[in-house]
Amino acid sequence: MADVGGAIRLSKRVAAELGCSRREAELYIEGGSVSVDGRLVEEPGARVAPHQQVQLAPGARAEELPPVTLILHKPPDFEAGLGAAPGDPRASRSQGAPSALDLLEPERRHAGNGPPVRVLRKHFRNLACHTPLPTEASGLVVYTQDARVARKLQQDIETLEQECIVQVAGQIMEGGLQKLCHGLEFNGRPLPPIKVSWQSEERLRFALKGIRPGQIPAMCSAVGLQVTAIKRIRIGRIALAPLAEGHWRYVQPWERF
Repeated sequence: MADVGGAIRLSKRVAAELGCSRREAELYIEGGSVSVDGRLVEEPGARVAPHQQVQLAPGARAEELPPVTLILHKPPDFEAGLGAAPGDPRASRSQGAPSALDLLEPERRHAGNGPPVRVLRKHFRNLACHTPLPTEASGLVVYTQDARVARKLQQDIETLEQECIVQVAGQIMEGGLQKLCHGLEFNGRPLPPIKVSWQSEERLRFALKGIRPGQIPAMCSAVGLQVTAIKRIRIGRIALAPLAEGHWRYVQPWERF
């Protein structure tokens, strides 16, 4: 592609001025170390004119950015993953619901869980969700660029305990709480023991593994309750708190699912 009006790709300009490779130039730019006329530019393909001033930040290093993992407090009515129940990648995509990915914006970041991390545009590219939630549910959703984290979630999701707060209506049958803990079937198969307890008169806490689409509503229906809301608050050892609804944070290197 011919350069129009003398404008060239920023990566080409940086490589020429620094005498480095084009790849090194891209790393400087994507790492947030290059400004054009005093404004930070993170896109290697941005066009710059000959009269524009390009500067490299002092101490900048051309290093590959490590992949990041983010957790989001998804509000209801946003689509995350495939629109399935917690921990299961199967279900039909909801029609017309906005994507929860749209909430991953710098201004929605919660920064209080560890050392400061510089928010870069590259952190929001190629994010995969392996912890889908139903569109109508809220709570913890994980997005990652890290192949190791993705593999962990894909391989171990059946054995990772997930904790949900479930809002219910109706009158529970006698002995219903005990049946929720053990004694119900789902899709024709007996369910393993599950930890269920009352949090208030209208809220139940479920802690369970290997959850299936529709399982919690079906369990509640079997004991006379109707589910009005589901909020996932934990996956394995990573909890939602203190994230406000619609906000996200970085998962720190020492955190493990």
